[in-house]
Amino acid sequence: MATAQTDTGRSNQKKRTRTAIVDAARVLIGAGSEVTMPEIARAALVSEATAYRYFPDLPSLIGEALAGVWPDPAEALQPVADSRDPVERVAYACEFLLRGILARQGGVRAMMAATIVRPDPESMRPGIRFGLIDHALAPLDGTLGVTDPDAFTQLKRSLAVVVGADALFTLTDQLGLTPDEAVASAVRTATTLTQAAVRTAAEG
Repeated sequence: MATAQTDTGRSNQKKRTRTAIVDAARVLIGAGSEVTMPEIARAALVSEATAYRYFPDLPSLIGEALAGVWPDPAEALQPVADSRDPVERVAYACEFLLRGILARQGGVRAMMAATIVRPDPESMRPGIRFGLIDHALAPLDGTLGVTDPDAFTQLKRSLAVVVGADALFTLTDQLGLTPDEAVASAVRTATTLTQAAVRTAAEG
């Protein structure tokens, strides 16, 4: 009986430690701070070695910390749910995603760095952008998606280049735009691409 209680106590302690590490990562990510394993361990009041015992690397920890943080595409685009205008929907989706990235950029940057250094087919980086783009372009499913599926696919690919952290950080880090300017620039590009596709569908 004593052994069982001891095992239960250890199991509960491990759960508490794991939860503390994940919570610390979420706090750092939410603060927009640089996210590293030493910083997370310090915030969780554990050693870095202990943090690595629970998570083999930083991406796996960030992935768990970000799980459930982003809403699903339908929930995210609820404010434009009644709109059938793909341009309006793409503009909203683009701004929604980029503002969210800015709010969590420490974690996003860490995930990007890990993906570049160690590409993973299981996709360590959240794929929310693709769900948002698909949902935003839903009104084109019955038009451009039918009349010119190749053009529809290409539009999604083009938007994936613009609507994401890669483009956002290029605008802020390399071109020196403020976060607001960078978001506005990306939204303009995304809407221009979508407007051109809508025009093509109408002419078709």
